[in-house]
Amino acid sequence: MSLRMLICGCASVLLGLTGCQRADEEAGTAPAPPISDAKLTVYAVNYPLAWMARRIGGESVRVLLPIPEGVDPAHWQPSPETVLEYQRADLVLLNGAGYAGWIEFASLPPGRLVDTARGLEDRFVAAGDVTHSHGPAGEHDHADVASHTWVDPDLAARQARAIAGAFGRLRPELGDDFRQGLALLETDLARLGERLAAAFRGWPDAGVLYSHPVYQYLDARYGLEGWSMTWEPGEDPGPAEWEALAARIADKPAVVMLWEGEPLPETADRLRRMGIEPVVFRTGAAAPAAGDFLQLMEENLARLVEVDVARAGGDH
Repeated sequence: MSLRMLICGCASVLLGLTGCQRADEEAGTAPAPPISDAKLTVYAVNYPLAWMARRIGGESVRVLLPIPEGVDPAHWQPSPETVLEYQRADLVLLNGAGYAGWIEFASLPPGRLVDTARGLEDRFVAAGDVTHSHGPAGEHDHADVASHTWVDPDLAARQARAIAGAFGRLRPELGDDFRQGLALLETDLARLGERLAAAFRGWPDAGVLYSHPVYQYLDARYGLEGWSMTWEPGEDPGPAEWEALAARIADKPAVVMLWEGEPLPETADRLRRMGIEPVVFRTGAAAPAAGDFLQLMEENLARLVEVDVARAGGDH
């Protein structure tokens, strides 16, 4: 084929493509949107981060949390296929503070990781050194830094700002939308913080226990000065744990014990006979069966305000 014939052939192809484009435009068929118009695909390591991302990003983000129901996100171990999904995401939201240990061993793209607790190190709380086992995760520990940062609404708001900032860097043209979503979210979290402060008023003097070491940031925020056990809602603590509790409250009385889930009826009854009122306060690490994070906290608040800490220990 001569050079002239080749040039003529290419020109014909280009004219044909142009003609098709014009025909599509005349027919009202929109061209494919630019990549920047596509939704951001965002993966999170726990439910609070996923909830905040949806509140901030709205319809501009696709937020995924591929953790099976009934599994604690803090100790979940994803399959290789699920790790691959995280690797392909536009952003991966990390809680920081040592939460979700699996990320230390997964090869995730550093440029796509958002440590939402970065810069909050001065607010981190020591977790102590407790090792135990429950559920399919088997034995694990609660050591070094406490990881459930979001139970302090102020820290949750700071984590939300990190999420909004990451969204804005990838989609600067949607910055105003993200800032608006963040502002509304911050308002809700501030109101939650105020209501929790009112509900916990008087608790530090009453004496507080925690069934599990996940309330450190709640404790620090509201000055509760509580003490953590390692009791699971669906299990009997056993004689040694009951003896340890009796020795503890003999030295430092307590009248309330926060639980992540409903304790066994016999456990709750025995606690009440000891002058300790069990109260369910779910941290929301995993997605609730119904509603969202704020609704979960509303339920927690409703249970808190029912407890009269001034009388709880004296009725038994």
